[in-house]
Formats: sequence, structure tokens, C-alpha cells
Amino acid sequence: MNTKNLKLEKIEDFFKEKIKLNPNNLEANFNLARIYKEKGEHKKAKLLYERVIKIEPKNSSAYNNLANIYKRTGEFNKAIKLYKKVILINPAHVNAHFNLGNTLNQVGHFTKAIKEFKKVFELQPLNLENLYIWSDLDPKILNLNFKKKIIFLMSNEKILKKDLAYGNFLLAKYEYKNKNFEKELKYFLKAHKNYYEEKRLFFDKATNYWLDYLPNNKDLLEIEMPEIENEIKPIFIIGIPRCGSTIVEKVIASGKRYLPIGEECGVISSTVGELILTQKSLKKNISILKNEIDKKYKNLNLIKQNRNTVFTDKTLENFFFLPLIKIIYPNAKVINCRRNAVSSVISIIKNNLTEVPWAHNLDNIFSYMDIYYKKIDLYKKKYPNFIYDLNFENFQNNPEKEARKVMKFCELDWDKKCLKFYKRTDLISFTSSHRQIRKPIYKPTMDRQQAYRNLLYKYEKKYNWFK
Repeated sequence: MNTKNLKLEKIEDFFKEKIKLNPNNLEANFNLARIYKEKGEHKKAKLLYERVIKIEPKNSSAYNNLANIYKRTGEFNKAIKLYKKVILINPAHVNAHFNLGNTLNQVGHFTKAIKEFKKVFELQPLNLENLYIWSDLDPKILNLNFKKKIIFLMSNEKILKKDLAYGNFLLAKYEYKNKNFEKELKYFLKAHKNYYEEKRLFFDKATNYWLDYLPNNKDLLEIEMPEIENEIKPIFIIGIPRCGSTIVEKVIASGKRYLPIGEECGVISSTVGELILTQKSLKKNISILKNEIDKKYKNLNLIKQNRNTVFTDKTLENFFFLPLIKIIYPNAKVINCRRNAVSSVISIIKNNLTEVPWAHNLDNIFSYMDIYYKKIDLYKKKYPNFIYDLNFENFQNNPEKEARKVMKFCELDWDKKCLKFYKRTDLISFTSSHRQIRKPIYKPTMDRQQAYRNLLYKYEKKYNWFK
């Protein structure tokens, strides 16, 4: 258990004692619910927030947090109802309007989402993250007058670095319209610098973990064990962010047999990471590791007793853990989603991957991609026929042909419904690709590739895969 979890356990015990003395202690119930939420113990957190609401029926924070949990567990309709309840209690609750807007956006109710983002702008104009998401849904708002408004808001001394970052993201959109790609890139890099500064304390440590500590971990590199007998057959989709993995996952899960979709659940990376950071042997703890991973998948409703053994997990960084995956899930399928390197880099820069520490600096992006290419080459040689290479540009140009091949690899029946995933009303994505899954697969446009490549010329000398 890492230091953070030890602290949480102590605080958890403290509030449990308080609740024993007084079951209706509002503060203790609320704080214990927050701890369970942070630990991913959603059922316990739900019960406690419900108890808080029973004690104080107009506790808007409890309703909002409960809605966040329902959203995290995929119960979007319940989340939407609860956000609306918060707004009924407190019409000026900015977080509830923002959360409701984001949720409506993710489920495809774009017009309703825009109304919420407009309301947030009225209540909190310095929230430029809100304005950025709104502009994605309604690009027409980005006129010259709005540009002046953005620049004015960015000059406010009270503005957070996070919102300053989103201001630069917005200004980059104007340069893209004018085909001034060099200036566009400068705004993006400014944006990422501001965003990184906002979270420097966490990002510095996390960047070091992903770029140095994890890739060179000997325990992970050298682990050799017999495969565990296991009927569970997860489908892992790995790669670099913005590689088309969200669409590929939706295609796979939309055939004759609808599969539970894990998206970027981070189950393996978080569980293995905890062992690595506490310097515990992976080999000695392999059974505990497997049970903990299975438990987390069950909590996310991806594994259900006697019902399904096949599900998807598109936590892209799982390529680090392929030796362990091969041991724990020998019947797993691994799809390596590849995309043109320039497209990958530019798409990462253009989309603020908020919780990805290395994605806010060009040098770090290239370092991470270099690690990825080397790891994939290594594991493809080590585990022949275990990893399926999917070129996303080929997939876009010939969707049926490529989808048939990947379905065959996954031992799933092909169906034309696979390519009509965008018609499903039950499909949700937490990623920045949530609007793309509402449309058919489109052919790639490469017309601006060379312009961006020219701006990144210095990396061609350092990395062979970028040539």
C-alpha cells in the first residue's frame, strides 16, 4: 500500500469512529463518502451520500458528488437527474451546471449541453475551460468579438493558470482558421506550459514515473512465469493517445454480441503501479495481483459472474504491462492501434489530455512515443501472434475490410452493425473522442501534415520512427 493509501486508511478509521458515536454526524458521513469515492469503492460511497441526503435533504454537494459517482459507473441518466436536482436546490451551483453540460455532451445531447455551458459562462466568465468545451460544440461563437473577450478575460489577475491554458487553446483555434500553423503551435505550447504549471507538484513526479521509472523497472522487464489458467478473455487496445482506439473499441463492441466496454479504466496500470512504487515483488505477489485486478474489473461491471468473460479495456499504456497480461490473461487479445506519427503528435498537442503528465511538453511526448515504439517491437518479437497491429489510416480508408480482420483476430462474429456503432444510444465515451463516436468512420485528411512536420523538423534527426 502506498503512502497516500495509508493516509486514507487512517482518515477512514477516524471518520468511522465518529459515525459509530453518532450515525447522523453529517461531516463524518460526507468525508467518509469522499474517501470511498477516491478509493473507487463506489457502492459504499453511494450509500453514505444517500445517508447525508437523508440527514440534510437539501445538501447540494452530496447530490453533486453522488451524481459524479453515477456518471463514473456509467449510470448517466441517474447522474443527469441528480445534477438537475442540485440546480433546483441552488440555481447558481456552477459545478452542477458544468457537470451537467459535460454529461449531456458525452451522451450526445449537444443542444442541451450548450445551454448549460452558456449558464456557466454567465455565472463564472473566467472559467475558460467551460468556454473551450462550448466552442467545440458551437464553433460559430469564435468570432472577432469573442476573441477580444477571451484576451480581456486572460488579462484578469485573478485568472487561474488552468483557465489561462484554455485561453491559449482558444486563441490557437483562431490561428488554425487562418492557416497560421506556426502561431497555432506556439499558442498550444503556451497552453500546455500553463496547464503543467497548475499541476506541477503532481506532474513532475508522474512524468518521471512514465518516462524513466516504469520503462526501466527490472522486475517488470524480467518477469518470467507460467501462464495462469484463466477463462477470462479481455480485449486490450493499446497505443499512443489519439490513435483512433476509441472508435476501434466501439466497432469491436458493436457486433452480434455487445461487449462491456472498459474504455481507459486504468485497472492494470494502477494495481501494478502500487506494487512497483512500494517495491514489492511482482512475481511473489502474482496471485494477489490477479485477484485485485479481477476485483476492480468486477467493480466496473466488466466481469460478471457466469455471464461474460469477454470485455474491452483500452487503457493505452497497458503496453508497459504486456508480460504480466500474458501471464494473468493468456487468452487475452491485444490490438496495437497505430497512427501516422505526425498526426499523433499534433493531435496530442491540440487536445488537452488533462491527466496525462507527459502530454504537455513536446520533448516529453516524443520521449514517451519512443518508449512505446521500442516496447512494441520488443514484445512483438517475444510474443508472436499475441499482438495485432492495426493501422488506423488503413482502417479509415477501408473500414469494413479492416474491421473484419480485427474481429476475426478477436474471435468475434462479424456483423454490419459493427460499423454502425454511431447509431447506438447506449454508447458513451469519457475521452476527447466522445463526439467522433456519434459519426460514421471518415477518411483521413493529410493535407496539412507537411506544414506541421516542418515545424517539428528537429525531431526527425533524433527519432527514426518520425521520418
